[in-house]
Amino acid sequence: MQQDKHPDYHPVVFRDRAAGYAFLTRSTATSDQTIEWDDGETYPVVDVEISSESHPFYTGKARTVDSEGRVAAFERRYGSG
Repeated sequence: MQQDKHPDYHPVVFRDRAAGYAFLTRSTATSDQTIEWDDGETYPVVDVEISSESHPFYTGKARTVDSEGRVAAFERRYGSG
């Protein structure tokens, strides 16, 4: 592997503030903020807006579309049949 051609790959904590969830992984992402992890080490922390803990697809809390209301509104507007 050639030196100085690849980005620095290091441990990083990704934190989902909405869900109160954080996980430690390896990444090339950088941050000026740090956090002390459970193992006593300090790692850079990257805040994310959504993760598997808060995404509706993974949590099963997806919104359902009111299809009956849409059909009724269509029929009121354009008539049925």
